[in-house]
Amino acid sequence: MNRTATLALIERYYAAFNAGDGAGMLACLFDDVVHDINQGERQSGKAAFAAFLAHMDRCYRERLADIVIMASEDGTRAAAEFVVRGEYLATDEGLPPATGQTYVLPAVTFFAVTNGRIERVSVYYNLADWTAQVVG
Repeated sequence: MNRTATLALIERYYAAFNAGDGAGMLACLFDDVVHDINQGERQSGKAAFAAFLAHMDRCYRERLADIVIMASEDGTRAAAEFVVRGEYLATDEGLPPATGQTYVLPAVTFFAVTNGRIERVSVYYNLADWTAQVVG
């Protein structure tokens, strides 16, 4: 895989995200994908990723803007920086109560890519910033 193909793969992944197309996102992943959840646990496999997406859809409505994607020359690593524009729909366990609050949050994701599929997704954002926005 090369840089251009990896950039296209990550673009497809985020286009599916913004379209609310979980199946499209899953199609970009290895069956045993590793998912590092921000300030949370590491999960493995498409089934766990699909469950995570379902949970996120229940608790949040999000759209990503200002997406900038970068990739290594050999296409094995990529990163994306973006702004999350969201609405907190249902209370997520261990977090403040949801009342439809909106938030704007910078975030980044790192990817490992092999043979045209994403094998690792590691997402990072500032949870304290998010909390301040939904509590304040």
